Amino acid sequence: MAATTTSSLLPNSIPPILTNPHSLSSTRSPNLSFLTDCRQPHSATRAPSVRPNAKKKNGWLDPFDTGDDPDLEYGSQYSTGKQSEDPRPPENPDNPYGFLKFPMGFMPEVASLGLKIRGDVRRCCCVISGGVYENLLFFPTIQLIKDRYPARGKQTYEMNKNVRWADVFDPEDDFPEPADYLDLLGLLKNRYYDMILSTKLAGLGHASFLFMSTARDRVSYIYPNVNSAGAGLLLSETFTPDRLNLSKGGYNMYHQMTDWLARPGRGVPRQVIPPLRVSISRKLKDTVATKYKNAGVEKGKYVVIHGIQSDSKASMQSKGDVDSLLPLHIWGEITKSIRGVKPLYVIPHEKERENVEEIIGYDANIVFITTPGQLAALINDSVGVISTNTAAVQIARAREKPCVALFGSEEKAKLFLPNLEDNNKCIIASSKSGKLVDIDTDAVKNAVQIFEMPLAIA
Repeated sequence: MAATTTSSLLPNSIPPILTNPHSLSSTRSPNLSFLTDCRQPHSATRAPSVRPNAKKKNGWLDPFDTGDDPDLEYGSQYSTGKQSEDPRPPENPDNPYGFLKFPMGFMPEVASLGLKIRGDVRRCCCVISGGVYENLLFFPTIQLIKDRYPARGKQTYEMNKNVRWADVFDPEDDFPEPADYLDLLGLLKNRYYDMILSTKLAGLGHASFLFMSTARDRVSYIYPNVNSAGAGLLLSETFTPDRLNLSKGGYNMYHQMTDWLARPGRGVPRQVIPPLRVSISRKLKDTVATKYKNAGVEKGKYVVIHGIQSDSKASMQSKGDVDSLLPLHIWGEITKSIRGVKPLYVIPHEKERENVEEIIGYDANIVFITTPGQLAALINDSVGVISTNTAAVQIARAREKPCVALFGSEEKAKLFLPNLEDNNKCIIASSKSGKLVDIDTDAVKNAVQIFEMPLAIA
């Protein structure tokens, strides 16, 4: 048995054991005949199937890898198509190792072989670089992973039901604390991920971190310059962006990764990338309802104002558009023309409350919101949103709420809000100078009339 196992691990370039099976004992002939059949495509009677133009999985790992063999058959044991979650096998009461809970005859050594052949992913870890905005735009990719690999986790993100765990770690920190670094690495290793995705541009250091996670598939963006040297050796799949800042790609900043994830598989057609969707829990809705009621507004009778200029990290602006906050005096000019509904000013820090009361007025309705989940619940109960290019714009579109989006230029608006012709609930107001502070307030005032509630006729 040991000899048979050793023979099965020999590389394709060493066939003498297979070409002369009569020199071995007859007790091993069944195993050797099976191995000979497996290597039939490499025999002298059949030309090898070579696809010189096929895309290599990773050129760093094997320069001679031409991709999957189209003539290779796996048989019915490893079926094609999307695989559903296997039912939990019954427990074996006679198993002396009770904590394993393996049924009688279950072989954990080969249980994952079908997963490897089919390329299934049961657990996926995503390392997302950026702030609230970048994490929010990664939601369609998470939904794509959920659709492409149906057996996935449940819920952890406040607004995403497809994520099971979310661990806080700053991938942008060049010198992380060794304790935090090793602690996260231990968490990843203990969870046995099939795939780990990273949107951080990887060099040799970050690639080593992904490699040490021991995930089967390690997928990441890499630097488009010399800083990526050596990273490909430790990764299963790499993507080279055309810029150092992925966020400048706008709404489709992850298009290379999503295109790879949506690729057709064995019996699975190319996956359609879903639109951005967010979910809101009942607990969040109740908490936010208390907040805006204390601010003096009622459900369905206020407009969310988001994008007030502040040095707070909770402003939820994109790293690809740093010019996306407006001073308070411009917001005052915009909101003073609103009729029928109350403007509700969202501040990212309590220190901004005094500034709003001083410039807008002491009767202004103000709510302190710092988390995207609470912002989503606030928008969900509103009439609509007036916002600069922050996460509020994307959440409003995801919840199908009317929105007036303020941008520094039309180019940025088309980049961050594509396919506007398919959404008549979003109105764009942009600046002609390329600077958000020069935005035409008269055009914005005309746009905000969509929030005016009609007077009730007695």
